[in-house]
Amino acid sequence: MSEIVLTTYDWVPEMPRGLVRDLRVRWALEEAGLAYRVESTPFRERGAEHFAAQPFGQVPWLTDGDLTIFESGAILLHLAAKSLALMPADPRSRTEVMEWVIAALNSVDLPCQPWALFRFMGYPSGSPEAKFVESFLKARLERMEAVLAGREWLAAGRFTVADLLMADVLRQVNRFDGLANYPACHAYVARVTARPAFMKAYDDQMTHFAAADAA
Repeated sequence: MSEIVLTTYDWVPEMPRGLVRDLRVRWALEEAGLAYRVESTPFRERGAEHFAAQPFGQVPWLTDGDLTIFESGAILLHLAAKSLALMPADPRSRTEVMEWVIAALNSVDLPCQPWALFRFMGYPSGSPEAKFVESFLKARLERMEAVLAGREWLAAGRFTVADLLMADVLRQVNRFDGLANYPACHAYVARVTARPAFMKAYDDQMTHFAAADAA
């Protein structure tokens, strides 16, 4: 079996810790029970080797034997193909999981990320840009609330990679209490992130960056 290597930054500032996207890959690897190790790439100085593996200078990327994969969504789909814990075998359920994976990456993350970034940066809440993003996010969360009010999991009647990804997308909003008016969404994030694999992935990421502080 080929060795799986996850590459993330050697260090990041405190604010984004717990949300750097290697966490969702760590989480998937833990859920799937796949052996892996973690390597680091410099946060402050991104050289040619970094851009060769990740053309936008971001993290994470995954090496699986002679295959290198960037973008967390693509990595998750690669890992899901290796594990029934993340992706069911029957075609109907697989299709359902796939559509919710794409929904998380596109329809839901599209307003979540700028909304969270505005709060990271202390962007004025009354600005036209902030109001637009707020309205956009509200529309998406209202639809997710309607979906999650009627089901425990998004697809296949059980936890899948779609839940892992959707919960991770919603976590960035929940960090700033953005789910306070959406009880089903809030409960869903709490339920999915109570899984032992998430807690281990979160602790491992926080420990990784804390070790860099002490070095």
